Amino acid sequence: MKKIFTLALLLLGAVSVFTACEDDNDSNPVLTGATEFVLNEPAYSAEVIDMQNSAGLHFTWSQPNYGFPVVTNYYYQISKDGNFTHSVAEVEAAKEADPSSNLVADYVQSTAYVNQCEANFNAEDMEKDLQRLFGWEEDAVPATQTIYVRLWAEVPVSNGASPAVAGIASNVVQLTVAPYYVELKDAPIEIWYLIGGCIGDGAWTNSVDAIGVSVIPMNTVEGFDYDKKTGQGELTFTGYFIASQGFKLIKTPGDATWTDQWGVKDGNYVRNDGGSSDIKVAADGYYVVTLNTASNTLTVKPAEITPAVYPSMLISGDFNGWDAENTFMTPVNTVEGVENHVWVYELDATGGDTTVKFLQPGWQPNWGSTGFPYGVGTGNGPNIPVTAGKYKVIFNDITGAYSFIAL
Repeated sequence: MKKIFTLALLLLGAVSVFTACEDDNDSNPVLTGATEFVLNEPAYSAEVIDMQNSAGLHFTWSQPNYGFPVVTNYYYQISKDGNFTHSVAEVEAAKEADPSSNLVADYVQSTAYVNQCEANFNAEDMEKDLQRLFGWEEDAVPATQTIYVRLWAEVPVSNGASPAVAGIASNVVQLTVAPYYVELKDAPIEIWYLIGGCIGDGAWTNSVDAIGVSVIPMNTVEGFDYDKKTGQGELTFTGYFIASQGFKLIKTPGDATWTDQWGVKDGNYVRNDGGSSDIKVAADGYYVVTLNTASNTLTVKPAEITPAVYPSMLISGDFNGWDAENTFMTPVNTVEGVENHVWVYELDATGGDTTVKFLQPGWQPNWGSTGFPYGVGTGNGPNIPVTAGKYKVIFNDITGAYSFIAL
């Protein structure tokens, strides 16, 4: 009988990457189609992998030969039986278009990707994909399950791909897992964060504790239809930036490897390029940063606005008896030369559900909305409903956007 094996890896992020395949080539050679690449068989392939008690599954592979080193996106694919005919996403789309469709999924592809040739794929994310593929009932999850894993490689169009450069699959590796039941829900919105010399205290401190100090979350867009399976979609941030100090976007505060980030290279905004530089604006002033996590597009555009600059900001609600005079938020942007419009407050609502609003003295103006944990407050809007818990509350007084980040 096979031994149950727990993969206790150090990094717990959605996807944690260790080393790049090769550096990108700055010249302009012709990108050719590749025909194969090799997924190495993991050392643990002979063991039963305990998915519930594993942090991640470690894989390594070779880079496809496109004629020269090029940044490539790698996704994992998991099959029930070694066939990769119809994916879960393909079948779901077909049934949405035609409820009578009889397509049956035999594999699932990860939504996240990596650009390197070595990665720890998060075990919880893989288990959710197994649940999507097999559709187990809560009381009918098998003790063990054989699965077949391969990688799918694609070159983004921004790196020279065209319809003639097709994605390719690696060889297949057989694994045995001990799965568990996961209740599938709509994915939480994928939030990204700003960090840099002109963000917060300017200290570039990449940690969870630095949220609201050195790190500022981007905001959701009111009315945007975020992908229910991935949580991906459009995020935005409006604030004051200074030209002398750069910034970047990060996906996971506290990720010491800065695995998922946006920067600048050769005048273009790039994601996950180890050689990227800080993003800088052309002149001091207000800018709108917009990131679409589904299409992987980033823009930074000047904002022709002259917002009020408040010396302080209050927060009030059931939690403090609607005291409108004494509960002050803390300014986040403290770098010299940066006008502050972002405020933070640690809200203890562990005693039960509550409601809150943001306000200036005398309630003029005040901001509220019905969204939680993200939303966009409007002048004299409704009270914001807050589920019991402890939160770091961050509010942008230019746009009215707010985030309640669970602690």
